[in-house]
Amino acid sequence: MNNCLICPICKSSLELSGKSLVCRKNHSFDIARQGYVNLLPVQNKKSLHPGDTREMLSARRSFLDSGIYMPVRNIVVSEVSRLAESLDKPLIVDMGCGEGYYTCSIKDSVKDCECIGIDISKDAVKMACSRDKSVSWIAATAGCIPVKNDSTDIITAIFSLISKNEYLRILKKGGFVVEITAGNNHLKELKQIIYDEVYVQNKKPSFIGEEFKEIKREEHKFSFSLKNEELQTLLAMTPHFWRIKKENREKLEKISELTLTAHFWLRVLRKL
Repeated sequence: MNNCLICPICKSSLELSGKSLVCRKNHSFDIARQGYVNLLPVQNKKSLHPGDTREMLSARRSFLDSGIYMPVRNIVVSEVSRLAESLDKPLIVDMGCGEGYYTCSIKDSVKDCECIGIDISKDAVKMACSRDKSVSWIAATAGCIPVKNDSTDIITAIFSLISKNEYLRILKKGGFVVEITAGNNHLKELKQIIYDEVYVQNKKPSFIGEEFKEIKREEHKFSFSLKNEELQTLLAMTPHFWRIKKENREKLEKISELTLTAHFWLRVLRKL
């Protein structure tokens, strides 16, 4: 486990003691058999089982492992690798890591880095453990990141919301945020089938404060085709699955193949 972790209750350093992480005030957190640690106290939960469900995570693993989102992965890995070139053993924190697809791709591509994968879903980090035991997998919330102040070189947020104050706290001066956000036309063809009306949105990275300098912003698009079974897997890994009406689900089931648009923004921020 990474030595930059802190207690989510008292904020003091966590040290490895047997098969647990313990702080100086004797708050203790067991390392699960699979290898992750739950640093999400009950008081920080808004539900009994926060985050993505096991079904969503299994669908996401199946979809991502098919390689369809490889262009997203390659852009993230290329950018993080470029930023890490001049850093000595950089600490990279992947926020909203899910089942670990992007986290492990980064870990495999950046030489001598340390990686922490954080997700609010305990099921997500439990599943991520099967990808790479050398990553520190942590169940925690973005509103209370259990990482030391000024310790992190790079934060990645891939289709994950930014927690400005916590990012500022854990990043070193000059540290980076690599962010991927969905664009206006992301999966528009699927939305046009599963919703009665699709509203035009202006999705692009928004200004988050003068404490960061935006050093890169790029818009990316690519197309891919899915057969019906793959479409159902894609739907199952998204929140759209829970919002679809019965009649629109039946309409989707009748489609044998669909070409979709992946539309997203890459943004890189530097802490001033």
